[in-house]
Amino acid sequence: MKKQLQISVGQFTSTGKKAINQDFYGILLPNEPLLSSKGIAVAIADGISSSDVSQVASQTAIKSFFQDYYSTPASWSVKHSAQKVLKATNSWLYSQTQHSAYRFNKDKGYICTFSGIVFKSHLAHLFHCGDSRIYRLTDAGLEQLTTDHQRIVSAETSYLTRALGIHNNVELDYRHITMHEGDIFLLATDGVYEYLKDKHIAATINQQRHDLDQAAKQLVTDAFASGSQDNLTLQIVSIDQLPE
Repeated sequence: MKKQLQISVGQFTSTGKKAINQDFYGILLPNEPLLSSKGIAVAIADGISSSDVSQVASQTAIKSFFQDYYSTPASWSVKHSAQKVLKATNSWLYSQTQHSAYRFNKDKGYICTFSGIVFKSHLAHLFHCGDSRIYRLTDAGLEQLTTDHQRIVSAETSYLTRALGIHNNVELDYRHITMHEGDIFLLATDGVYEYLKDKHIAATINQQRHDLDQAAKQLVTDAFASGSQDNLTLQIVSIDQLPE
């Protein structure tokens, strides 16, 4: 039988000390022919804390990405398909804010970060805006694959320079990297990565490769115990088999 792309996934999210979870995440593992033509998609979004409606933004970003990406023509590249979908979602979120009571106060609007990966054939395609992060676990530890779109004003104050919904047009970071069997990718919101050391994350995953759900739950629990005041979400993806 022809070898197909196969992955293992571990995921966990927590509201933490907050009343509502403004993080949202998901993964879609399609059957053929979409598995070969479109690949496997995983994504995470984090609604801004200053807004009471940003959970709508993060849910919309993830749900529409999965639904619309897999509806794009098979002839479109991964990059073109995903960027087209994410830019349409950005425009919708921006419009929601503009037609709401928050049009003059974007800090209260429909805004969220977005970090996603499409695994197709032997390539991982990364799409990113905001300060959620994508990492790859290597023998040397954690390698951060995304750049935070954040401006730090002081120890207590920072703001996003890029995210979905801030402006009518959005600039998305894109890169693709070659995958190998055994590679492990992580997607995390700042409520997790800001409170854990890279060595601790790597060691926990390496100790629990047989149960990635438990590894994700343990790391979220550890971040909360280390003082995280935010929502906490982590996804772990292991590349178990690559297609021929």
